[in-house]
Amino acid sequence: MREPHPRVVLGLHRSRYERRLLTSALELGITAIDTSFNYRDFGAHRRLTEIGGDLLPRFTLSTKVGFFQGTGRVEHSLDPGRLRLALEQSNRDLQRVPDLVFLHNPERSLREAPDARDTLAQACATLDDATAQGLCGSWGISSWDPSSLPDLVDPTMLKPSVLMVRVGLLVGIRTLDSADDLATRWGLQADSMWGMSPFGGDARDPVWDMLDPRIFLRHQGSSLSRPQAAFRAAYHLPQVGTLAVGSDNPAHLRELLDALDSAADEQVMLEYRDLLRDRASRQPA
Repeated sequence: MREPHPRVVLGLHRSRYERRLLTSALELGITAIDTSFNYRDFGAHRRLTEIGGDLLPRFTLSTKVGFFQGTGRVEHSLDPGRLRLALEQSNRDLQRVPDLVFLHNPERSLREAPDARDTLAQACATLDDATAQGLCGSWGISSWDPSSLPDLVDPTMLKPSVLMVRVGLLVGIRTLDSADDLATRWGLQADSMWGMSPFGGDARDPVWDMLDPRIFLRHQGSSLSRPQAAFRAAYHLPQVGTLAVGSDNPAHLRELLDALDSAADEQVMLEYRDLLRDRASRQPA
């Protein structure tokens, strides 16, 4: 498989949603941002337009639908009507059409759905119809745990343009293999694959002091810091062409961008996945 040119999307999951973050991203050459209908207590879209409505036309913008405000709690739903209303609300709050809308963690509702395959197919059809009607530029699926999804996909199901999954050295082999399987079933190449959470949620986790990710890169990666190397390696676990990463620190973003010129050692990556698979096979069920 051809290795795609690595792209970076500014992820806004834990962002403070400050204007300087958007201006700094543009100065660094980052021209894509990713948010969600439910981020910032369901106020992320409105906050984006408040802090940078004039800047948003300079970005491609992706968001997600699937989580909703319930009575005293957050609910997940793949109900076509609720998804449609969320898309319409997103357009109003963003004051623009999102370039890409992800179906957000569909596995959450599919676990208890009486007919999971049909439920997923209807949700995909809803986003496909919304794209045709101009509510979004394209649609995709963002899955935190894709392990249950491959068996639900059949040739009649509409195909997303992008699949977003967890990536990096802290992702287990079950998730890695499921992501690859799902991409294969939908016929998605690496440049249609997005990654998220490359540091497992925290680039300052002590694990990065104990693990040296530079062993996963070719020689030119030896000069990188451990977080830089972990970020660069994440593009190959599994193989993705785009990686969404969040930071309120422009210096941290610049450091990560500086790692993109390094290349992964494909053989070491394969050996690492084999080790993960072997370890998983020896664990009790």
